[in-house]
Amino acid sequence: MPELPEVEVTRRALAPHVEGRAVRRVALRTRSLRWPIPARLPQILVGQTVLALQRRGKYLLWQFKRGTLISHLGMSGSWRVHLKPAPAPSAHDHVDLVLDGALLRLTDPRRFGALLWHPASRGDVARHVLLARLGAEPFDPHFDARRLYAETRGRSAAIKQVLLAGDIVVGVGNIYASESLFRAGINPKMPARRLGLARCAALVDAIRDVLTAAIGVGGSTLRNFVGINGAAGYFMMDARVYDRAGQPCIACGARIRKIVQGARATYYCPHCQRR
Repeated sequence: MPELPEVEVTRRALAPHVEGRAVRRVALRTRSLRWPIPARLPQILVGQTVLALQRRGKYLLWQFKRGTLISHLGMSGSWRVHLKPAPAPSAHDHVDLVLDGALLRLTDPRRFGALLWHPASRGDVARHVLLARLGAEPFDPHFDARRLYAETRGRSAAIKQVLLAGDIVVGVGNIYASESLFRAGINPKMPARRLGLARCAALVDAIRDVLTAAIGVGGSTLRNFVGINGAAGYFMMDARVYDRAGQPCIACGARIRKIVQGARATYYCPHCQRR
């Protein structure tokens, strides 16, 4: 599933094509993504200008004067930009947004994504049910060692699982959690409440370093994710532990181990991450 780096890569690539531009046409070829797409979405959007394209966790937020369009890529979704006449839509091309100068097409083979409308009359989009309980953004200055320390005091679950929950910090998906814990030298099985302040500081820095690196190379592509031009992400080429079970650790030479936590694969070095 696309995580924060993949969504941020998408946002940065889309923004120049959408911000300050008016929606001229909306084509809905399906109403059945993860949740129903509002039937009146074409009437709502046509004539409105995109004021800003923002991101909250794994959600793209298209800001309009009259509300916010919420987009989630699900497991297999992607936005593509066509500056020239677009090719005929395929069976998995579900939505077209035609703006001044560009056609944006939402492709989602597995239909686990979402496209929802939050009208301005309902208040701040941050109060939307999908966004209200999200944790801090990892690059927010308020997400620091003290905050992570305070938020983990009552958590007996493994730190890897706590990172994936998303209610303390958003965007640290399965790949990035394993990589961050390796860089911070923390065992993924450690109960979160046992992390001291110094190790919380190391983990915050590691999360930011890993996410920054992933954004810089276009995110991670395991199966479905591609950017707006169809290009894959290359972070997996730089992964230090993820999907490297049985291979030597790049730091100490010990064999990388794989375990399963909460039905998700976890990779770690038994020597570098002893504690």
